[in-house]
Amino acid sequence: MPLPDWFLSAEERGNPDSSIPTWCAANTVETLIHGKGYFARLAETVETLSDGDHLFFTDWRGDPDELTSDDGPTVARLFADAARRGVIVKGLLWRSHWDKLAYSEEENRSLGDEIRAAGGEILLDQRVRRGGSHHQKLVVLRFRDRPHLDVAFAGGIDLCHSRRDDENHLGDRQPIAMASAYGKTPPWHDVQLALRGPVVGALDLTFRERWNDRAPLDQDGPISTAMDKLHHADLHASPLPPLPPDPAPAGSLDIQTLRTYPSMRPAYGFAKHGEQSIARGYTKAIKRARRLIYIEDQYLWSAEVADLFARALRANPALHLIAVVPRHPDVDGKFALPPNEVGREIAVTVCRKAAPDRVHIFDLENTEGTPIYVHAKVCVIDDVWCSVGSDNFNRRSWTHDSELSNAIVDSELDERAPQDPAGLGDGARRFARELRLTLMREHLGADADLIDPLDAVRAMTAAADRLRSWHDGGRAGDRPPGHLMPHRTGHMPWHRRLWAVPTYRVVYDPDGRPLRDRLRGRW
Repeated sequence: MPLPDWFLSAEERGNPDSSIPTWCAANTVETLIHGKGYFARLAETVETLSDGDHLFFTDWRGDPDELTSDDGPTVARLFADAARRGVIVKGLLWRSHWDKLAYSEEENRSLGDEIRAAGGEILLDQRVRRGGSHHQKLVVLRFRDRPHLDVAFAGGIDLCHSRRDDENHLGDRQPIAMASAYGKTPPWHDVQLALRGPVVGALDLTFRERWNDRAPLDQDGPISTAMDKLHHADLHASPLPPLPPDPAPAGSLDIQTLRTYPSMRPAYGFAKHGEQSIARGYTKAIKRARRLIYIEDQYLWSAEVADLFARALRANPALHLIAVVPRHPDVDGKFALPPNEVGREIAVTVCRKAAPDRVHIFDLENTEGTPIYVHAKVCVIDDVWCSVGSDNFNRRSWTHDSELSNAIVDSELDERAPQDPAGLGDGARRFARELRLTLMREHLGADADLIDPLDAVRAMTAAADRLRSWHDGGRAGDRPPGHLMPHRTGHMPWHRRLWAVPTYRVVYDPDGRPLRDRLRGRW
């Protein structure tokens, strides 16, 4: 299978200012489902770092007291202890906004202070477009004298509260405040990857491009700058050690690292007109879909993104779309809630109009009936191409915030029938298929036969319908297994849409593309 059928070429990536590789061959990846597994693996690996090794990380939010296991250490203690051992610890945290506005400035500043006191260097990074954020979740660990141990963790899991849940979905005992429907300890579903091989070099470079960029860190205006100086914030990045050689080939996976950076002023030196390789990568892969697109996403709510699915569904009458989404937005309130709801309504309507009987949207609940918040950002297409990242299926993630995703094609074929579900000669690939099966089986609570796309659609639909019927019947008898429920999207009255739609498009799902790309309708 020619990889350019699925991956972007260097020209298609559209960012000549970056030296990131077009894609990286011969890697291995471990899928870490749930925060408990990720935090445990992260702590285990960081504790093996020694003098002269590297620990680089970027995040949207970091809570210094978030435990990495029931007995600790906390994230701050884990990273600070590494710095005290002589590990070179560097971090980029989004500067964020006041906690009073439900943001994370205080937490990010506190995490940075604690690590800095131990000898690390953490920068609060506000090099974002107006109203935007740094949303990448990345930890890169390089071993100076043991390069075979180099690993990068990337995906959807932040180093913060509420993320450390497990397959029981009872929530993190250190929760964040969310919509009341999710309870005191919101159940959480998420996915992170542990990547080894040459791709670690590409992810290391992604961190270094941001760290070394010459644009000022603080771009919120004179008041924010004064506050940063009052808090003795570090506003100047010190030099990084030289970039080590890429790790040796490690497996059968070809990986394309995709990013989003907005067009902004002052421009990024490594992306003078921004970068939309995530949007372009998804667009190329979705056009090749023939049988099944499986996604898990926090925000499936952009009309432009939904239109990609709708066009693929209309062009391919055997194509099905399965989406697993949160039952409710993460916020309550008469002003915050409607713009969140109307975005989902618009996207779902676009998809269902294209193929009413081939669009299957589910949400999740735990065995106690509490909704599970879906924070994962996963896509699997025809068991060939898959991606896991920080980006959601919305315009904000594809154009406006900084985002990071890894698209994967396994060179190893999966011989189980159907061996070529799309019928394009690409064959099913082992990693993508196993990722889909693992996630589906968890949601079903059973080891069902899901390899054939139609069998998977039928099994998930039947399981969700059984659980819905059990609820509608007064919960009589034993609860059916699994977490799946059919997702219901209501219709918002016109008088509320009148203000919710423009608010959603301007505030919640803004467009960070250059004007010329907006006018031409291209990513």
